[in-house]
Amino acid sequence: MLDFTWKVFSETGSVEVYLLYRDIKNDNSVSPFEQEHEMAELDFPTTGIPN
Repeated sequence: MLDFTWKVFSETGSVEVYLLYRDIKNDNSVSPFEQEHEMAELDFPTTGIPN
């Protein structure tokens, strides 16, 4: 998928396709555990809870 989006971007110069490429590239650099932790934090924040 990464190669495909880069090819489309290089042929079209589309900013939207570049942003998609960058998002995909960044997602690949995060471990599955980190992704799961980030999603859980969105659902059940542990910071900023008043006492």
